[in-house]
Amino acid sequence: MFPFEVLNSEPSAANLLEQVRWRDGLECPRCRSDSVIKYGSYREYQRYLCKDCDRTFNDKTGTIFAHAKIGLDTLLFAFYSFLRFNTSIHQLAAETDVSYRMLHRCVEQFARTLDAPVVSLVGPVEIDEFYVSAGKKGRKRDQEPRSRGLSKRGRGTYDEDKPPVFTLVDRGSDQRYIVPAKSATESTVRLLLHPRGGVANRLHGRISGL
Repeated sequence: MFPFEVLNSEPSAANLLEQVRWRDGLECPRCRSDSVIKYGSYREYQRYLCKDCDRTFNDKTGTIFAHAKIGLDTLLFAFYSFLRFNTSIHQLAAETDVSYRMLHRCVEQFARTLDAPVVSLVGPVEIDEFYVSAGKKGRKRDQEPRSRGLSKRGRGTYDEDKPPVFTLVDRGSDQRYIVPAKSATESTVRLLLHPRGGVANRLHGRISGL
């Protein structure tokens, strides 16, 4: 039975998220290192520091709750009601006092996460990357064409408007996958192939937490 007492407040919902997310052990969502220490707090959520990549994160980092403007207790109630009782988003919006548009976006993202395909890599796996210029282009009527955002050549990142896209070929199963990412660092490649956190388990069309 669903523990409805966690819906009483944000701190109780945060405590549940911490228990569920790290049930197999605490690890950095970026580099998958288990060399992690507690590092203060972020509102109701525990904050951590990875001693390997020197990055901080909290219990929501890399999850669908990371940038949500709706409280975790409200989101858990909405997701449970939507799945268990098939409650409409219009009704949930009225009961939770959250705008329909915002709640619809969160429920849609949650549903996509549930539908993400499971991928098993047999190996050996070949991996390579290419870069996509993602800046502004095209033109409006009676105006000059807009230039692309990236002006320099060579390797780029998501922030520099030239994100890398990885291609993976599994020679064992002859399957091919295309995965966009935010950078082409060694830690990104390790994350892609990690047995618990990469495409070996779940492919979402992007790599969360990068």
